[in-house]
Amino acid sequence: MSHLPVVYHPQYVAPLPTGHRFPMAKFGGLYHHLLQERVIEPTQVYQPGAPPLEWLTLVHGVGYVTAYCQGHLEAKAQRRIGLPWSPDLVQRTCAVVGGTILTAKLALRHGLACNTAGGTHHAFPDYGTGFCIFNDLAVAARVLLQQALVQQVLIIDLDVHQGDGTAWIFNQDPRVFTFSMHCAVNFPGTKQLSDLDVPLPAGMQDDAYLKTLMDYLPSLLQQVNPDLVLYDAGVDTHQADRLGKLAMSDAGIYRRDHCVLKTCARAGYPVACVIGGGYGDDMEALIWRHSLVHRAATAVFRELI
Repeated sequence: MSHLPVVYHPQYVAPLPTGHRFPMAKFGGLYHHLLQERVIEPTQVYQPGAPPLEWLTLVHGVGYVTAYCQGHLEAKAQRRIGLPWSPDLVQRTCAVVGGTILTAKLALRHGLACNTAGGTHHAFPDYGTGFCIFNDLAVAARVLLQQALVQQVLIIDLDVHQGDGTAWIFNQDPRVFTFSMHCAVNFPGTKQLSDLDVPLPAGMQDDAYLKTLMDYLPSLLQQVNPDLVLYDAGVDTHQADRLGKLAMSDAGIYRRDHCVLKTCARAGYPVACVIGGGYGDDMEALIWRHSLVHRAATAVFRELI
C-alpha cells in the first residue's frame, strides 16, 4: 500500500432543516477538499457498507436500535439527540459506523487509516445525545474484539467534549482503555469516568495543550500496549469553534494530530482516525481544520509506514 487508506461514503451527508446548527455539509465538503487539494487520490478511497444489526447490538440495545432505525423513538428521546429523524439520517448514521469499522480494519492491515466522518462518542447503549446516535468508536472496538482481530484497544479522544458515552460503555471492559482529554467546563455537564480523564481549563492554547498531551501519551501507549488505537481528532478545540472553549490554532491542531500519529507509528501501533467534532459558521475554515488530520496522516504514512 503506497497511499494512506481513506474512507468515505456519499451517505455521510444527509439533509437537515435550513439553519440547523449541526454542520452536516462539512463531510462532503471535506472529501471534495481532500481531492481538490490533492491530499488524496480517488484510488485511496474505500466505501463502507452498513453494519448488520448484530454488530450494532454489540454496544446498543436492540430495542433502541430498532426504534431509531424504524422512526419509532419517543419525541423526548429524539429531541435529546438534537437531529430530526429521517430515513436519510438513518442511512447516514449506519454508514458512518460502517466507515469507522472499515477504517479500523484498514489500519490493522496498513498501519494507519482515516475516516472522513465519525467520532460519535456521546451515544450511550440505549439513547443518543449531543448529535450522536450510535457510538461508532465503541461499535468498531467491539466488532474487532468479537472477530478476534484485536485483544486490546486504546481510544484516544481529543475532542473538546468528554467522550462520555464511550467511557460508560467500556467502564467494565478491560479490553478497551478510554483516554479523554477535554475542556473541563463544557458539555456534557455530567462527566463519566474514563480510564484516564485529563480535564483542561478553558482558554488553553497550543503549547500548553501539546505539553499536556505529551506528558501522558508515550507512557500511556507503553502501559496499554494496544493492538489498535482509535483516534478521535475533534477540531472543536479550535479558538474559533462555536461549541468549544479552548484556544488552539490551525497550526496547533496539525501539530497535535501529527504528534499523536507519529508517536503511535514510531512505536508500531496501528491507528484508525475519525474526525470528531467541529462547529462554526465559516464552512470553508471548518473543512480546512478537519483536513488537518488527513494531512498529518499522509505525512506520517509516507515517512514511517
